[in-house]
Amino acid sequence: MGQDEILFIIFSYLLGSIPFGLILFYIIEKKDIRKHGSGSIGATNILRNKGKTAAIATLIFDLSKGIIPIMYGLKHFNSEIIIILGGAAAITGHIFPLFSKFKGGKGVATFCGVFLAFYNPAMIVFIIFFLPTLIITKYISAASIIGTISIFFFVLFTQVEEISIIVLIIVILIIVKHGYNLNRIFNGTENKFKVKKQ
Repeated sequence: MGQDEILFIIFSYLLGSIPFGLILFYIIEKKDIRKHGSGSIGATNILRNKGKTAAIATLIFDLSKGIIPIMYGLKHFNSEIIIILGGAAAITGHIFPLFSKFKGGKGVATFCGVFLAFYNPAMIVFIIFFLPTLIITKYISAASIIGTISIFFFVLFTQVEEISIIVLIIVILIIVKHGYNLNRIFNGTENKFKVKKQ
């Protein structure tokens, strides 16, 4: 791996580390979103604490953190492994952001952004599994986990082994990050999907 590839991965992580949800919520409410709801800086926690407009804005920014590195990588590198590593670095940055004491979001939106740009058929699979799970359970966390797992299995059967391994590691990180939510689901205390009034 050369200097350009290493810098690409580092800058992808730094881009992923920009806590857009934290910044937007502070601009709007003058409060730290990490002290509200689940403590996550992602769109779901913004949705529950501020409403759909702020959540959509956060979602767009978080998606872009996955899209931008992939689009750059596709233009400048011939190796799909390097390109997906850049995407994985951005997701890792979102989950463990350097700029907000390594306390970030769950990584699902940035994960989706990566696959929108890298291999968009995977997003069709994500939606096929995400929406029914959300409708049946009313849990965004459960739907997100099922959706990301479905992408892994789709990639496993359609991409090379190295890419599948990278995606598996990211999916495991996302599931671990949802550990608190999974405990709440099993205990019957997880919040069900609803939108806070503006």
